[in-house]
Amino acid sequence: MVFGRLFGGGGNDAVADRGAASFLAGAPVGFYALDGAGRFVFANQAFADMLGRPLAELTGGLRLHDVLAEPIPPGTAPCDPFGGLGITKGDVRFRHVAGAPALLSIEQTVDPTAAGGIAVRAMARDAEPAREMASALARSELGFRRFFENAPVGIALVDPEGRLTETNRAFQRLAGTDREGAAGRNLTMFVVPEERAELIGKLRKLAAASSGPVAGDRPPEHVNVRLVGADGKERIVATFARALDESAGSDGATILHFLDISEQRRLEQQFAQSQKMQAVGQLAGGVAHDFNNLLTAMIGFCDLLLLRHQPGDASFADIMQIRQNANRAANLVRQLLAFSRQQTLQPKVLDVTDALTELSHLLRRLIGAAIELKVVHARDLWLVRVDQGQLEQVIINLAVNARDAMGSGGTLTIRTSNATKTAPERFGDEEIPPGEYVRVDVSDTGTGIPADIIGRIFEPFFSTKAVGSGTGLGLSTVYGIVRQTGGFVLVDSRVGQGSTFTLLLPRWTGPAQEESTDATLARRRDLTGAGTVLLVEDEDAVRLFGARALRNKGYKVVEAKTGDAALDIVREIGATIDLMITDVVMPQMDGTTLIREARKLFPALKIVCISGYAEEQFRQNLAGFDSVHFLPKPFSLDQLAAKAKEAMRPPA
Repeated sequence: MVFGRLFGGGGNDAVADRGAASFLAGAPVGFYALDGAGRFVFANQAFADMLGRPLAELTGGLRLHDVLAEPIPPGTAPCDPFGGLGITKGDVRFRHVAGAPALLSIEQTVDPTAAGGIAVRAMARDAEPAREMASALARSELGFRRFFENAPVGIALVDPEGRLTETNRAFQRLAGTDREGAAGRNLTMFVVPEERAELIGKLRKLAAASSGPVAGDRPPEHVNVRLVGADGKERIVATFARALDESAGSDGATILHFLDISEQRRLEQQFAQSQKMQAVGQLAGGVAHDFNNLLTAMIGFCDLLLLRHQPGDASFADIMQIRQNANRAANLVRQLLAFSRQQTLQPKVLDVTDALTELSHLLRRLIGAAIELKVVHARDLWLVRVDQGQLEQVIINLAVNARDAMGSGGTLTIRTSNATKTAPERFGDEEIPPGEYVRVDVSDTGTGIPADIIGRIFEPFFSTKAVGSGTGLGLSTVYGIVRQTGGFVLVDSRVGQGSTFTLLLPRWTGPAQEESTDATLARRRDLTGAGTVLLVEDEDAVRLFGARALRNKGYKVVEAKTGDAALDIVREIGATIDLMITDVVMPQMDGTTLIREARKLFPALKIVCISGYAEEQFRQNLAGFDSVHFLPKPFSLDQLAAKAKEAMRPPA
């Protein structure tokens, strides 16, 4: 029987043949047999269905080449779809009745000695599902590989000994190496020595807790370490480690994710530094405010004494000495306010070339004969609007620092130019907006500034000079003055090659000349006046001096110690008050609130504000109020009288 021959039996047992026939006919996979000429001598229904043909048609005389999508090569066995190459397993394309080829996976046994009997016994299965599964698996592996390789965080797999077995590109960038350079190396070799112990401890803790099915449910261990790559660069990374479940065949491996937080750490340090600078600035501003009150009283009472003691008087020199020292103290206070960006500026339109020309004679004496001074002026330099005295202080501070950095000698170069920024430009921590600037470069050939401290040079009281050789306020004052002016300070330094400090001052596009009312009054020197002045000042000494000074100039003065008391006076006699002079910072009701309330009652009331803080601070709180004058503390008798006369003068 055929079935006995299929199974290789003797063919005489009818029961066996019937059992085999029943098994093969109902099998869920295809079976067929071919004789030496390639004719189908047997096929089951499953195989016939795979080709879309009736079973009787297959076994009714069809040959193998009749149902193949591609012909059997000439000269080969007509019963072997693989061309007699000894292949027993593979995919073969058959012709389906519907027209589309049917791809079948064939496993066959070939008997080359068979003549008219069975030469091929084969089993056939649909190969498309397996192909689709393999394709899906390949796509999944490709997708995972792309995700793994292109992940924005570093990923590494380490064995129980800490050796790297797999890494992605992000980790390789952090480690400054490639895949081959990382493979097999111990992870700790990329960690700074002082932090290796902590990372090893985390990994050992993970290894001890990695057994059991819940290992993957534990939160990842986290530690911040510093990686030093093969390229020598150091990066701060947040490392998250998780032990893989051993039940999944991980063999105790650990997966680690590395997040580069170098920039975040730098921003955190910068933010902490800015908070510290702000706190010190507020402290400096508060101290300066109190000092300004004291200095106002000292200078003012010296002026009152000088009214009675002329130059020939024996006490005249002593009074002048007190007054000069008070003015020196006022300059120190201005430095504190410059650092905190709260000093009162008196800007004017200025040609930097003219200012540097006048200053160069002082600079040459200041830096000494051993240092050469070069001043290079640009042609057609734009104008700026700055406080000339503060700008000169900036240049002098930079020149003094350059002199100290050059020691035995060198060259100090001051170069000016016009600079146009067409797009925002980042320079270190500073972002310079687009615009037109006047650029001033102050360069020296000194020792330079080490990279590890260049970020601290603008901190107050930070100095690399010997104890007693510097206050540490020079560069912080420079920074405060320039930033309050609306400009920027940039620094470029190389150890052993020198430093360049660059000032960028906004270009002034308004009128080239500005009227100076103070200068006009100073030339007139007639500071007498008439009218009623309400003087509001909580500091007794300042109020006493101010009242006496104004009365000496011919004014009637009404005094108030607080804003509430002043407002009561305004309500009572406001119509007769010609001018209100008020401090800005006072307890309970401050000066800005007093001005608002007084102007509600008498909109035309003339006002002068006095304060040790910057004018811009209270100007922002008095937006919309016109004809409010400002007099910075400390002020002299003449300055107070001049400001009062200016404020009371009728508008032109």
